[in-house]
Amino acid sequence: MQDNYIIPASTRVGHVHLKVTDLKRSLEFYCGLLGFEITLLYGDEAAFISAGGYHHHIGLNTWFNKGGSKAEKNTVGLFHTALVYPSKRDLAVIYNRLKDSKYPLTGASDHGVSLAIYLDDPDGNGVELYWDRPKEEWPKNVDGSLMMYSKRLYIDDLLGDL
Repeated sequence: MQDNYIIPASTRVGHVHLKVTDLKRSLEFYCGLLGFEITLLYGDEAAFISAGGYHHHIGLNTWFNKGGSKAEKNTVGLFHTALVYPSKRDLAVIYNRLKDSKYPLTGASDHGVSLAIYLDDPDGNGVELYWDRPKEEWPKNVDGSLMMYSKRLYIDDLLGDL
């Protein structure tokens, strides 16, 4: 391993590819509920979905798990996929959509740098939906380092942008 290597600042996560047990059910969640668009279907075994026409932000496949069991919380694997919404209002809109659909949430937090809503997809994969506050509003410690925390997200404050 080479010392002092720093990944380029413009590097980004291109996509997440998830193993799922039921492709149709996953598409109902990611496309039907969250609003992603299908960019490619690979038979009835895999799909690639995106926001805004990108080739894919999320891949879904049943290659190894078709009809299998949900992801276990206490095993090694993906903690969650985090989806960044462009505005606080957009986060409020998806919150209302989830609430109207009676989709269960697993949490909601104000992290100082962001506001986040947590849920699990139908296979038990964690999903974080969040909005980043402008960087100049991020809380800092006395020494200037970034301060993050997990405090209660006040839904009324979130919905105030609607």
